Amino acid sequence: MKVAFVIYNHMTALDWIGVYDPITRLKSMGFMPELEWEICAFSEAVSDHHGLRFSPTHIGRSLEEFDLLIVPGGITALVYQLTKDRDFIEWLKTANPCPLKASVCTGSLLLGAAGFLSGKQATTHPNAFNQLKEFCTVITDQRIVDAGDVITSRGVTASIDLGLYLCKKLAGSEEKEKIRQQMDYPYRASI
Repeated sequence: MKVAFVIYNHMTALDWIGVYDPITRLKSMGFMPELEWEICAFSEAVSDHHGLRFSPTHIGRSLEEFDLLIVPGGITALVYQLTKDRDFIEWLKTANPCPLKASVCTGSLLLGAAGFLSGKQATTHPNAFNQLKEFCTVITDQRIVDAGDVITSRGVTASIDLGLYLCKKLAGSEEKEKIRQQMDYPYRASI
């Protein structure tokens, strides 16, 4: 399995790191030794909205080779503006063949702009519910919404929940629970 962690300028760092940590533990803890991932960006220079810099490993190339695409969110106005960036959205659309796509927070707006939420139920940060209406059929305030081939999650801290949910989906409940315990993460209600 190969995972594409998408990063972009002005994203929220915890949206990405919160899901990245549990997913990569699938490999480091020996549950999925074949797991691979790339840090994917449309441009070489990437920093969050506070200036924290990240180094992508897969730059501007197609996302079609991945099995799982994960898109973080950011400040609603900035992410909504990115939904209008034709070049970025066309790049994101190259992930169409990926069997599973996921987002944290306003990352769902980007999945929606790429057409991945058409006819689906989704969620995002409550501050972006109005913007999400443009891209999907049903908006829900659930912490995680699994619409089959697309999974969306709510605000920033839901990134950890999403990571653990994906661990459960990919490797099983027992493995997810061991990762949760190793992370010393107490929240269990939605995962």
